[in-house]
Amino acid sequence: MKKYLCEFIGTAVLVLFGCGSAAISGESLNTLGIAMAFGLSIIAMAYVIGPISGCHVNPAVSLAMLIKGKMSAKEFAFYVLSQILGALTGIVLLYVIMQQAGLDVSNLGQNGYGVQSSVGISVYGALLVEIILTFVFVFTILGVTSDSKMSSVSGIVIGLTLAFVHIMGIKLTGTSVNPARSLAPAIFVGGEALKQVWVFIVAPFVGAALAAYTHKFIAKEAK
Repeated sequence: MKKYLCEFIGTAVLVLFGCGSAAISGESLNTLGIAMAFGLSIIAMAYVIGPISGCHVNPAVSLAMLIKGKMSAKEFAFYVLSQILGALTGIVLLYVIMQQAGLDVSNLGQNGYGVQSSVGISVYGALLVEIILTFVFVFTILGVTSDSKMSSVSGIVIGLTLAFVHIMGIKLTGTSVNPARSLAPAIFVGGEALKQVWVFIVAPFVGAALAAYTHKFIAKEAK
């Protein structure tokens, strides 16, 4: 239960501060500021809950760990459930805060393509971008967590990697690389965001699976 509670809290923090920064301060922060909000959220949580749950806070990361044999199917299911509930809690808190501040709650940091994208990227472009960004993010996580010598800096590396994939992806899709992070705001916003959310669930899982199988192959070859 401690692991699942940690995943719940970690995902809630990521969504509240990451999506919150995009929704509340997006115009003043711009791409770099929003990217750093997501990255710093991961860095903070990695050193608090990492030793307990691994700080996945992302169903795509948990899928990669399942493929790598680092968790059971039952654990995976409970991790994902905890992450989704955490993401929903983060969005509920963000929604209440924005309502109390009299802000427009139609923007909760949701992802999108077409007219929902800053550059109007197509659905195929969005799928490709999210697969690539998730691959890079998860591949980095697998690499840095597989070497015990990197344990002291792994949280920083992972957080900065999340930030740099956001720097590229924010203008394109809003950057998901995390199905829970995308599902929560889409549910609350509804409309096109909810219709399009399948892209930001499927693509991260595909990218994570590709990263896991690629890392397994490389690790096997290295031996």
